Amino acid sequence: MANLHPTQKKLLQLLEDHQEDPLTIRELQDRLNLSSTSLVAHHIQQLEKRGWIKRDPYNPQNYTLLRSPEKGIAFLNLYGLAQCGPDGSLLSGDPVDRIPVSTKLLDFPATEAFMVKARGSSMRPLINEGDLIVARKTNQVPEGRIVVCVNDGVAMIKRFQRSGDIVLLVSENSAEFPAIVAKDDFRIEGEVRRVSSIVR
Repeated sequence: MANLHPTQKKLLQLLEDHQEDPLTIRELQDRLNLSSTSLVAHHIQQLEKRGWIKRDPYNPQNYTLLRSPEKGIAFLNLYGLAQCGPDGSLLSGDPVDRIPVSTKLLDFPATEAFMVKARGSSMRPLINEGDLIVARKTNQVPEGRIVVCVNDGVAMIKRFQRSGDIVLLVSENSAEFPAIVAKDDFRIEGEVRRVSSIVR
């Protein structure tokens, strides 16, 4: 912290204080009393370069603090499955919330984690409506794993399988939901690593 510019120290404190309700670039500009948003962007880049924050490559306005005062807690972006972002990726859209999670629950870096809330009953009994899913950002997943993906413009949670050259998206509840053949726009957003069931 000692080698940070005074503005960067204040910026880091603002980011820490507003993790659950992040400030916009304009709001940060006002709080820091800077003349332009480009100066805010410059100081954010410097914090990232020095290892204090990690920005989401899919959506640079989202960030993860790497050295939060609340040690062992990471605020993960929660995305809705209802709508993808502007480039067709779930992760390029705006998160609907930021959820505090103990890093002890993760077996991979928190900077690679995101969350979604499950919809529907196609993955029952493993995943139910409203369950919170923690996934690791990756597009390389072994066959047979459960993934968060986008297919035909729709974000979904499915088991990833192949049949020759065909990619199949398989539901656990296969009696009601037959396998789906992946379309040309199919993309894996991440591998499901943890399911937290809601209280029923």
